[in-house]
Amino acid sequence: MSNRALLEVIALDVEDAVAAQAGGADRLELVTDMAADGLTPSRGTFAAIRSAVGIPLRVMLRLTDGFAAGDVDGLARAARELRAEGAEEFVLGFLHPDGSPDLAAVEAVLAELDGCRWTFHRAIDRAADRDGLRKALADLPGLDTYLTAGAAAGVPEGLPVLLAEAERRGEPGYGPRIMVGGGLTLAHVPALKEAGIDAFHIGGAARPAGWARPVSAAAVAEWRAALD
Repeated sequence: MSNRALLEVIALDVEDAVAAQAGGADRLELVTDMAADGLTPSRGTFAAIRSAVGIPLRVMLRLTDGFAAGDVDGLARAARELRAEGAEEFVLGFLHPDGSPDLAAVEAVLAELDGCRWTFHRAIDRAADRDGLRKALADLPGLDTYLTAGAAAGVPEGLPVLLAEAERRGEPGYGPRIMVGGGLTLAHVPALKEAGIDAFHIGGAARPAGWARPVSAAAVAEWRAALD
């Protein structure tokens, strides 16, 4: 089982979470408001999903559309409340307008996470300097994953970047796992797996009927089969 690829699915509610787990998801990313690209869910939503499924949950810490941190005190408060509810894994990532990482905001949130594991999300795909961002974040506690498409436009454009970064495993800043998501299709999987990438993140692909409909367990199962 140790070489089984990780499949993470976006879940908005209990129905999504149960279907994703049934389809073979290893982990869920919990968000609300996909119109704003995924914001922090309520404490109540987290609690309901936590009691409904047994797989790990990574909770988004993001209060506004875009990649600016915005209300850092609000982010820290949300993190504190979710921790109090039992959340143990998180997703975050903030940039300055010039595309450099907002380390002050990230560190303010991490102060509430107490060493919890977390993903730096697709803000990396908007960074002015991906390599510089990775090196700037390299020593932050708990960072174990980058969610990335390799480019802001998505995996079809970013594939060469993803393959190149996979080659740098072990270099400073390249320790965290690469989890690919953002325009990812099953057709991309063989090349990514060949490069040693073993974590995949799906949202729309788990919802063949669109975001207005819940996650399809069958769609998740198709991904699970392709990854195994």
